[in-house]
Amino acid sequence: MQLTVSTSSNTPGLVVLAVDDEKDGMDLLLERLDANRYVRRVLPAFDATEALRQLGGDDPELNARRNSGLPIVDAVFSDLKMPGLTGMEMAKVLAGFKPSPVLVFITGHGEGNDAVEAFELGAVDFIPKPCDQNRMDRAVQRVISKLRGDGLVGQAPTAAGPEPGDDEVIPVELAGNTKLIPRSSVRWVEAQGDYARLFTSEGSHLVRIPLAQLEERWEKAGFVRIHRSYLVPINLITELQLGGNGYHVVIGDEERKLPVSRRRTRELKDRITRRGGV
Repeated sequence: MQLTVSTSSNTPGLVVLAVDDEKDGMDLLLERLDANRYVRRVLPAFDATEALRQLGGDDPELNARRNSGLPIVDAVFSDLKMPGLTGMEMAKVLAGFKPSPVLVFITGHGEGNDAVEAFELGAVDFIPKPCDQNRMDRAVQRVISKLRGDGLVGQAPTAAGPEPGDDEVIPVELAGNTKLIPRSSVRWVEAQGDYARLFTSEGSHLVRIPLAQLEERWEKAGFVRIHRSYLVPINLITELQLGGNGYHVVIGDEERKLPVSRRRTRELKDRITRRGGV
């Protein structure tokens, strides 16, 4: 099936690939993307195989992007559940592209396990069906933030435009449903084997991702490793206390005290000093 979507002219903007095997789902996805002012061009694909074929095809603009060292497309917005090659399987292929496009998944009820795995593959957002415009706009903002952070702006909006938020979301499964936890709501993270437990003001959530991976991914967002078992946002540290068992940090208004390992104390002090104290 052939479908051409043009969102406007040669003005700078995102080039994205939209993937959904259902006509109603595709129509809504295209409508939401087309309505976002940061999106310039949308390439539709009605299954994952077609999507990969388009990325490897002879489209002049995509070839030019590839030759210039940019991602072939800025982002891929894809359904997770599709016949044949699934969205998750496609994501694993896309992860091998250098550089790879930013991933956003469209998720239905009961797809929590897949959403957690997709997060591990680097997806920046998970939009529940049916997608409304505000939710799509937030996802596009996360795409732009990721591209800027990686230095791969391509035809994305320049810094002269409105600065979008960069608050990543983390999918967690609760009784068969997927809940999206904003990174900004995380007060601290505790390692639990190959998993990590995210503590927020509303409770805690276990995610299937190692603490070391979160440390690397969230470093630019101000999270600092204070101990082999703890990762905290430095802006929430209100005190660094010395006691009989070494240093501890205080999170918030005496909300929680967490240990600081000896080998990480100097680095933490330096970061606090550069930040202007606690």
